[in-house]
Amino acid sequence: MTSCRSTLFWLILALPLALALVRFALTPDAYPGDLLHPTGEWSARFIILALMVTPLRQLWPQARIVRFLARHRRALGVAGFLYALAHTAAYVLDMVTLAEMLAEVGAPSIWTGWAALAILVPLGLTSNDAAMRALRGGWKRLQRLAYPAAILTLVHWALVHDGLAAALLHFVPLALLQAVRLVRLFSSPTPRSLA
Repeated sequence: MTSCRSTLFWLILALPLALALVRFALTPDAYPGDLLHPTGEWSARFIILALMVTPLRQLWPQARIVRFLARHRRALGVAGFLYALAHTAAYVLDMVTLAEMLAEVGAPSIWTGWAALAILVPLGLTSNDAAMRALRGGWKRLQRLAYPAAILTLVHWALVHDGLAAALLHFVPLALLQAVRLVRLFSSPTPRSLA
């Protein structure tokens, strides 16, 4: 039963990409750049959801939706990573040549995306039980790199689309939850972990 639920959850996570690919296939003048926007946004959304789990658990530990998200947090993070890979593939196909990519790699709107991806790669590759066992306590420290990756993603999104509004709309709930979490952490008489 758990395996069936897990498969269903992965199908739900894949749905935005499937819809974007169908729309792409049915659009006569489509080009790879058409996939940049949906894959990038869904990557950010899944990363944000994964990072929201801990503060939500601290605020509402018994809420069903929070427990559901907690059970699937790793899948959400991996989905964010896989969508980031799809976003990168669309970008590479859209740019066509290495020379074109290198010409703009120094732009803040571009290098922030590459830096976020560079952080997400080891996180995605170690998001499995074998890596957790092998890395022990280091696994949690490594996974905390998701926070700088999220900040780089926010900056990348804001710069690429020349507007902070849409990016902030997605990231503000995470920022507010983290702020509440930090206030509770530092006002608590017993120290808690930031993980």
